Amino acid sequence: MDVIALARELGAALQKDERYLAFQKAQQANENDSELNENIARIQFLQTAFQHEAAKEDKDESKLRQMDEEFSQVYAKIMTNPNMKAYEEASAEIEKLMKYINGIFTLCIQGHDPATCEPVEEQNCNGVCEGCSGCQ
Repeated sequence: MDVIALARELGAALQKDERYLAFQKAQQANENDSELNENIARIQFLQTAFQHEAAKEDKDESKLRQMDEEFSQVYAKIMTNPNMKAYEEASAEIEKLMKYINGIFTLCIQGHDPATCEPVEEQNCNGVCEGCSGCQ
């Protein structure tokens, strides 16, 4: 079996993993949450309006402050929404899983034994790579 076919098998296995299923469920809940979607659309509108106003030669500073305040309020509503919180948690789990899998691949490419290599979790990385096996 070639590497691409094995990657496709891994992809199929990932789609059966409980972390993936939780991510899909959270994503669907976000899509079905009309209030959340209205707030996301409002944030996007405010970003565009702010950029447009800020680019003007005669920009209105009070208008910019007002948009910034509204942006902060709407952003807080989005981030405290239970569906968004669940999505963020599920997304973090998927990202953690993908980093782990990619870490295994990286170690394999470096010549480590695929059956026993274990990626090291990044903890308190200070950007100094001396003595580090690399970011996984």
